[in-house]
Amino acid sequence: MNAYDAGRMVDLLQQSHTLSMVETPQQADLIILNTCHIREKADDKIFSELGRLKKLTNRHDPKKRYIFGVGGCVGQAQGAELFKRAPFVDLVFGPQNYHHLPHMLDQVLQGKRQLHDIEIPTESKFDALPSAPNSGYSAAVPVQEGCDRFCTYCVVPFTRGREWSRPVEDIIQEVQNLTDKGAMEIELLGQNVNAYLGYDQEGVEHDLALLIRQVSLVPGVERIRFITSHPADMNNDLIAAFAEVPELNSYMHLPIQSGSDKILAAMERGHTVAEYLTWIEKLKRVCPKITLASDFIVGFPGETEEKFEELLSFIKETKFEKLGAFIYSSEEGTDAYDMPDKVSEMLKKKRFEKLMMAQQNISLEKQQQFIGKVLRVMIDEKKKTQKDCYIGRSEYDFHEVDGVVHVNSEKELSPGDFVDVKITDAYEYDLSGIVISD
Repeated sequence: MNAYDAGRMVDLLQQSHTLSMVETPQQADLIILNTCHIREKADDKIFSELGRLKKLTNRHDPKKRYIFGVGGCVGQAQGAELFKRAPFVDLVFGPQNYHHLPHMLDQVLQGKRQLHDIEIPTESKFDALPSAPNSGYSAAVPVQEGCDRFCTYCVVPFTRGREWSRPVEDIIQEVQNLTDKGAMEIELLGQNVNAYLGYDQEGVEHDLALLIRQVSLVPGVERIRFITSHPADMNNDLIAAFAEVPELNSYMHLPIQSGSDKILAAMERGHTVAEYLTWIEKLKRVCPKITLASDFIVGFPGETEEKFEELLSFIKETKFEKLGAFIYSSEEGTDAYDMPDKVSEMLKKKRFEKLMMAQQNISLEKQQQFIGKVLRVMIDEKKKTQKDCYIGRSEYDFHEVDGVVHVNSEKELSPGDFVDVKITDAYEYDLSGIVISD
């Protein structure tokens, strides 16, 4: 979602002020940090980066007036308080306010400083954004933002706001615009995407499953992905879509966060381990080839050694293809911030390392099962460091960073090409193979 927001800020400022992207901070006139508040010590990292950029640009050209902005969830959480620690920052705005950037920039250019905009507006920011430019063969489309779950460790409801869903027609129009410009894979985005509940022009209610079916009917859509889901908002219609919609990738990211019912209750996740396993069983029943990923928080308050061992047993039983693990860090303003029975930093790190070591073996084992199989791969780019080798993604891939297929082909390939690839090697996340047809 943050990557999407950053791209749309560029689109917006290109249209309003003819600004364009540059390669280094020294070349820039405007420097924006688009931030996330989920990661450990997010605030400190942002201020450290701001200080580094300020020194870097001052050394480059002491006379030049650089404009600094901080957007995203840290901007939303800090607001005007951010200026106390970084008084040279000109603009602070939240993830629902970046469509106001042109007006804010105009004010700075007129001599005003330390402007902040963190009020969550009633109008949709999407109505103020320009049409997305050609974004390549894979494009992201936000369909839902915010969250109503209020998990005790999470700041999303406070930084992204409460759940809201875009109208069906707006989404379909954006998808059509993207496919007209060459997109073939559409990724539907949301903080809690399977809580999507929108309406079409006739007032017909659509959940995520029905929306996926509508998107699949748009000419040019070859593949559909969605991220990220909450187990408490799963339903049988979404499960059925994996069996009935050929365009829907055979991959699902379904974070559980703990393998202990006691910890899940303390997190107020709204589901049990048994309920989660029921959804996994249903997914595998309708789509036996599906690959699954999940997220876990290590060291949540009250996580004893026994509860951590339950987590390890859970991942060894479930055998996710990919697992995201995060060391718990207290976020002021969340209910977990004042919880007793804190886990020491040293113990959290040891448990994290133990969890990741266990998952590495599982991931490699799962990836090796693809050796000898033929996968349909969409080419992303040619590798610069290796002749006749390309990077692509199959329907089982996780995302653009890992879970890719390294494709060897004597024939020249182009981004967007679909080829059949026989898998010859497997690694923890990536696969490698040779083209057998095109």
